Amino acid sequence: MDPLTHYLEDVKKYLPWQGQDDILAELRANLESQLEDTEAELGRPLSTSEMEAWIKRLGPPMQMAARYQPQRYLIGPAIFPVYWFVMRLALLWAIAIYAIANAVGIAMGTPSWEAVFQALLRLPAVVITTAGWITLVFAVLEFATARYPSQCQAILGKSGNWPADAFPAFEKAITPKKKRRTYAHAVAEVVFGVLFMIWLLLIPQHPYVLLGPGAGYLHASPFTLAPIWYQFYWWVLAINAVQLIWRCVDLALGRWQQSRRAEQIAMKVIGLIPLVLLLSGNVWVMLKQPMVDPVRDGKTATDINHGIHLSLTLVCVIVVLQLAWEIGRAGLDAYRKRVAAAR
Repeated sequence: MDPLTHYLEDVKKYLPWQGQDDILAELRANLESQLEDTEAELGRPLSTSEMEAWIKRLGPPMQMAARYQPQRYLIGPAIFPVYWFVMRLALLWAIAIYAIANAVGIAMGTPSWEAVFQALLRLPAVVITTAGWITLVFAVLEFATARYPSQCQAILGKSGNWPADAFPAFEKAITPKKKRRTYAHAVAEVVFGVLFMIWLLLIPQHPYVLLGPGAGYLHASPFTLAPIWYQFYWWVLAINAVQLIWRCVDLALGRWQQSRRAEQIAMKVIGLIPLVLLLSGNVWVMLKQPMVDPVRDGKTATDINHGIHLSLTLVCVIVVLQLAWEIGRAGLDAYRKRVAAAR
């Protein structure tokens, strides 16, 4: 089977059965005409590798088939696989974070079956809200790709499920020990990064999104957070903004498949700054009114600060060990490449 026929057979899978043969006949005629024009410019028939490269530039079969039917959907088939992947991942994380936040809030308050029941009743709203935001983002993406296809070739060209190695000439050596990063993962990282930034920005005015019912307990308790936490918060916000911009640029420039080791190491190094800043503080929890009950509440605040100090020390040690491990692996891989190149 010649490459063009192979390509048209793949396109046929995504066409509606009504008028399928007519669409394929029209498409074949158009493509053969384009192929004849290309060969006329070269003055010779295309070689096998040139034919495969020409077909590859046509785009995924799913994208080609989508051009022959009117848009009657909110999320089209060209980006629906990415949308569905991001949706499942987003719902999983939303439910997990909601469950952890409510479990902590219930444990810090007065545990009861009523509190658990109320948390379960609020879960559908969290799921619907998350699904709504994800759908809105991809609906805007679908609108952009439909109205401005020439400006969105990077999205259209990589969201289809037609593999670039459909022909033997396109096959690439893939390291079996490491799973290849997909375009869906890259898009999911950006979408989750945006949602996480929105969540971070809501925390100062709406601490409930972080602590859940525990925010009410903190407000009613005699304790308050020390000012150093606010410095830590702005550092975390800035670091996540830098990481999000970095990933957006990689996605826009088509560098999403490149190695992310440099980014990971850089983010770990920068992430140490707010941790060290937070660890340098002597007080993390303060009394709202020190003169009301300084003996009992003061002892409790001291115990809390001691526990926070131990936890922060442990986190810093873990992050430093992870950073040392990543740098060591990067150095070892670079050394192996130099040795292999010298042979």
